[in-house]
Parts: sequence; structure tokens; C-alpha cells
Amino acid sequence: MRIIAGDQRGVRLSAPPGRVLRPTADRVREAIFNILAHGQFEAPALTDASVLDVFAGTGALGLEALSRGAAHATFIEKSRITLVSLRDNVERCRRAEQSTILERDALTPPPLSSKAAPVDFVFIDPPYRKGLMVPALDALRDGGWFTPATLIIAEMAADDAPPEGWTCLESRRYGAAQVCFLGLEPSDQGQGD
Repeated sequence: MRIIAGDQRGVRLSAPPGRVLRPTADRVREAIFNILAHGQFEAPALTDASVLDVFAGTGALGLEALSRGAAHATFIEKSRITLVSLRDNVERCRRAEQSTILERDALTPPPLSSKAAPVDFVFIDPPYRKGLMVPALDALRDGGWFTPATLIIAEMAADDAPPEGWTCLESRRYGAAQVCFLGLEPSDQGQGD
């Protein structure tokens, strides 16, 4: 596993030993960032953006965004074993000043600080088939982490339906994985502001 493009291209990322994680494959990350780079959605440019990497694992998605020009990444991860790799990867990529690591359960994130602006992009990759996607997105929305303009990039099992209550703008399948680009449904847009 490595950073694919940008100023940290080729930096190898560490992962905890064993089968603790299911990291997003390099080819899936490359496809996600190619879609974002070509501006298919009404979303801000990645350059100077703020991103949130939820169920961050190794931090590969947030670190890839930083390598490609994002200004800041916040990582939410609760596993202490995985946090060791995440912190190591932030240091390997020399991104400590642009990163915030929250040792938290994604289902109970802290509310966004009143001094901080909502994020531009959310990368969310919960363990498959555990029913965590919608509760985590709802908790983040209620905590003020994003606005209707935020683009949410959600990875799930290929045979999962898009999360209820969220508009799937586009979906792509990559082997056992599916990536949905999500937006808030119109009825939800007033919440979390």
C-alpha cells in the first residue's frame, strides 16, 4: 500500500499485522481521486480542501488527499492497534501539521468546534455488513461536520444498497467493493447547520 500521486507519491504506508483491517485497494483509491479530479460533481476542488477520513484505518484516503493538495485532514479511528499505524503513516508522509487524529468511535464523534468550518469531503469506509454507515453519517451530520455542499465518498460491499437517507450521485464497483458518491437528501439539508 502506497500513496499513488501528488507530492508524497510512492510513500509506503504501514498497516497493523494480521487481518485487523481491509484497506482500500490502491486501484480503488486511484479511481476515486481520478473521479474527484475530473470534477464530475458540484463539489469544491480538492486543492486547499478540508477532508474527514472516518473509520480511517491506515489513513490512506486522507493522506492521499493531502498529497494531492488538500489543506487539512481529520482522521477518526478508535482501534488502538490501528492508531499506531495511522500515526506512523502521518509521520511518514510528513503531514502532522495538516492532520488531526481523533481517537473516537465514528458513531459518537465530537461536535465540530464552533471555530472550525465543515469539511469539503468525507471519506467513510466502515467494516462491511455491520450496519455502521448510516449511524456514522447521521452522527457526523448532527455534529455539524458537513453541509449540503460536502461530497461524501462511501466504500461498502459491492452487493450493499446505497445508505438510506442519502442521495447516491454515482456508484462504481471494484471487485468486492462499491464506492458511492453521496449527498444529503433534500429533506436532510437543514440539519446539522
